[in-house]
Amino acid sequence: MPLIDLEKTLARMKERQWALADFDWDKPGADKIRPEQFAKLKAFMADLTWIEHVGARGFAAMAKKAPNDTLREIYTYFHAEEQRHANAELALMKRWGMLEEGEVPEPNINLRLVIEWLDRYSDDMPLEVLGSVIPVLEITLDGALCKFLLEEVEDPLCHEVFKRINEDESRHLGVDFHVLEMLGHGKAYQIALKFLGTWASPKLYLGVLSYFPLLNRMRDNIVAFGLNEDKLNECIGKFERFGGQTPEGRRNPWYHLMRFHARLVVDKDSFYHPPINALVKASNYIPKKWLGDFPTWVNKITWRPTA
Repeated sequence: MPLIDLEKTLARMKERQWALADFDWDKPGADKIRPEQFAKLKAFMADLTWIEHVGARGFAAMAKKAPNDTLREIYTYFHAEEQRHANAELALMKRWGMLEEGEVPEPNINLRLVIEWLDRYSDDMPLEVLGSVIPVLEITLDGALCKFLLEEVEDPLCHEVFKRINEDESRHLGVDFHVLEMLGHGKAYQIALKFLGTWASPKLYLGVLSYFPLLNRMRDNIVAFGLNEDKLNECIGKFERFGGQTPEGRRNPWYHLMRFHARLVVDKDSFYHPPINALVKASNYIPKKWLGDFPTWVNKITWRPTA
């Protein structure tokens, strides 16, 4: 995937903004959720909603690290779009009778830990970290989770909403891979020194300890819902092709690290899973009172179809 024209991308984004109020949330089709789907679909949608909101916070942090004004504005739009995706998915849950009036589903403990880490430390992370992690998450979200959802759900409004979400995500991926390649520019020894220097931060290790168990929990949840594991492998294959398409992309050590880790996550027989699954189980025993209150930025999550 070649470098893109950021100015044109920004102009296209501004032209194609949408709002929850653009949809008819009372449109027929809400009853097409099958009874046997309901519980697992509710859990799937709740997780998807919070992943979108976590992505929004990541883009907010990346906007502060952007090397130019155009990319900074693009990331600001991405922040708002991810919040809109989360709210649209909540609105679908409300439409399907999965939420009571004013209810917002509670994130699982591993999502809570990632939210806490983002709130405390993401603004201190260099662009190389979040700019390399997010493409993996977004290509999986766009290429597997959303498409899988549309195969399982017959509600026509769900398809309308996710058509808009997928259009946004496609633009996100274009910029993601642009940045992934951009991070490979420069002298090799300087890139290597910066990469090694980042690992000297204890904050990064705290992020790893929250991120790894979350991915395993999410992987197990979506496979339990019925997602074919081959689709996850296909997504990682796309990340490898697009991220490593150019010499600059292949020179980015974070690309190689993310590719290696993603392969471990989707390989169910990997040596990686027993210790990480143990962390998932251990996290279930963390008292909620240790986490404190939600950060104020999560208050923007709502199913109400406002503009």
